[in-house]
Amino acid sequence: MTRMKSTIVAFMLFIGFFVRADEGMWFLMFIDRLNHRDMQKMGLQLSAEEIYSINNSSLKDAIVQFNGGCTAELISKDGLILTNHHCGYDAIAELSSPENDYLTNGWWAKTKADEMKPKSLFVRFFVRMDDCTKRILSKLNDNMSEAERDKTIKEETNAIEKENSEGGKYVVSVRSFFQGNEYYFFVYQDFKDVRLVGTPPSSIGKFGGDTDNWEWPRHTGDFSMFRVYGDANGQPAEYAKENVPLKPRHHLPVNLKGIKEGEFAMILGYPGRTNRWLPAGGIDQNVKFAYPAWVEASKTSMDAMKKYMDKDDAVRLNYASKYAGIANYWKNRQGMIDALTEFNTAKSKAVNEAKFNKWANKKENKDKYGRVVETINTYYSATNEKSRHDNYLQIMFRGSEYARIARTLGAQLEAYAAADRDKRIQMYDGVSNAVDDFFSTTYLAAERDILVDGLNLYASKAGYKLVPTIEDIYTRNNNSMASYVDAIFETSILTSSKKVKAFLEFPSVDQLKNDPLMKLSGDMIAHINQRSEESTKLQNDFTKSYRQLVDGMRMSGLSPITYPDANSTLRLTYGKVSALPADKRNDAKVNYYTTLQGTIKKYKPKDEEFDLPKRLIELNDKKDFGEYADKAGYMPVNFLTDNDITGGNSGSPVLNGKGELIGLAFDGNIEAMAGDVIFDSKLQKTINVDIRYVLFIIDKYAGAKHIVDEMTIIR
Repeated sequence: MTRMKSTIVAFMLFIGFFVRADEGMWFLMFIDRLNHRDMQKMGLQLSAEEIYSINNSSLKDAIVQFNGGCTAELISKDGLILTNHHCGYDAIAELSSPENDYLTNGWWAKTKADEMKPKSLFVRFFVRMDDCTKRILSKLNDNMSEAERDKTIKEETNAIEKENSEGGKYVVSVRSFFQGNEYYFFVYQDFKDVRLVGTPPSSIGKFGGDTDNWEWPRHTGDFSMFRVYGDANGQPAEYAKENVPLKPRHHLPVNLKGIKEGEFAMILGYPGRTNRWLPAGGIDQNVKFAYPAWVEASKTSMDAMKKYMDKDDAVRLNYASKYAGIANYWKNRQGMIDALTEFNTAKSKAVNEAKFNKWANKKENKDKYGRVVETINTYYSATNEKSRHDNYLQIMFRGSEYARIARTLGAQLEAYAAADRDKRIQMYDGVSNAVDDFFSTTYLAAERDILVDGLNLYASKAGYKLVPTIEDIYTRNNNSMASYVDAIFETSILTSSKKVKAFLEFPSVDQLKNDPLMKLSGDMIAHINQRSEESTKLQNDFTKSYRQLVDGMRMSGLSPITYPDANSTLRLTYGKVSALPADKRNDAKVNYYTTLQGTIKKYKPKDEEFDLPKRLIELNDKKDFGEYADKAGYMPVNFLTDNDITGGNSGSPVLNGKGELIGLAFDGNIEAMAGDVIFDSKLQKTINVDIRYVLFIIDKYAGAKHIVDEMTIIR
């Protein structure tokens, strides 16, 4: 098949697929060609140009990536941005202290001068994107090894990024799609002066905690607010008091009219990662090997943290963000195991792959595609045990500061020690500050237990080929790493700020290399990154075959999906406000929204997850909802849509057909937890904070109406 014919076939597959309007995460540059007519039929009243324009202001100018991992939106002409409470969690915790515990108690700036700057926080504006598939693929050929292919792609990627950066003004990123069959570049502009404007107390912003996470009905006010600042010319600038609020090209008007079941809803945001093209063997590997290890290792790490967080407010604040992040994926991965198992997802994928294999072995296809499925299945069979092992180890890196110290603080100390005297003088302040930061947020007793418990679990359960030093120590010490960790904590310089500061005065590369904590961390990192010739060949063969599988699935028309997987690039998803079957746990008349009264019913005084501020209860008792109540008289809290989202969409705006803000996406439902792998149109829901609840909390609960007054309100 010629490339022209292939392109036509792929395009027709895109067109034919749009009967499933609720599924898919779509590029904005293709909205006019592929989605716009469908969206209009469902209730969109905007032109494609009003959604995505390079030369004129459009919706995309109001959507930002928040600190590299979430989404946020501009909601005033003065740079006010809205995102989730859990997205702002790290920044809020950083600015908090036991004396000024903004995370627990909430906080609202009375004036712009009061807004607070976290140490490291940025937002990324999307400027434009373009297709560079032909350019990159023209440099490749089928005779290249994977290493040669990667080298060529990297060289061409660097050239494209340099050409479009305008001398460093923009951040340019070339990204691969459809497993290396297509390439697009994205142009961004980063703003680093981002300040906290306000946050509700955690009893509102995190109401329900881990118990309600991924569950419906939900009653969480998951939002926080920040402001973007730039220099006097509206350009990015490092933090400075003289910086001024950004005047965005577009900000979202806020609609207070409310929502109804069946109304159009679209979401723009930065979904992190989906695996909709994942082969059956990969699903089986995750369900049976990788995810169970992830779940167990995460719980072990969380338990070790929690016992110290409960005893000390300073420890709780320092570890709050890390704990929340691990807990979120701990529940997610268990939900994935349950959902993928219940729906036999691997089996249905295998059936489709069998059909593909039959197509692939036709005479005209066999040379290119004939061994694709066999090669992929061989790879998964050979790496199942390793995937379990690697997850036990990787979660230790997520939970333990000392498990990864060789590539964090230790790496900085190593570079410092290896530098000459003049270079060290230049580096000293930066490295010294890094030492202060590390020890100001690290609690040694907790770190000791996190590391001990993680190492014991790894040594006893990981199997495969353990880190040799850990296996030896574990065996020699009666199947326990406790005494070993105690000993190296005692002798390492890395457990004391005083010792590390002394090292800065008399640095020694050899001393650092022989430090027992550096050696342990270095051994673990080296082990997980180790690649034999056999494993390298397996990986390369798999990568090529996976790319060919996706290519062949698209050409054959056998794939049930046609859009690229999410990869933290700006996407649009559209659908409707959508109900689940009636649920006795929800007091709402129709099960697509929840109310403040339902929140109160969950109230448990002094409970970590279900406590509520007295003022919120009083406002509900008095029905003092201001203009934010629904016409039916209740105070709305959360609502459901059938949009297709995933991690990274947290904080994304939910918009009506006019592009007005009606809510804030923050979660999905556990029944559809397999959604990163397979979309279920009947089960998949997005859980959103109703914008009326957001404004009610700001105005009536917090008394910060001056912030609401900044917004463009549609009444």
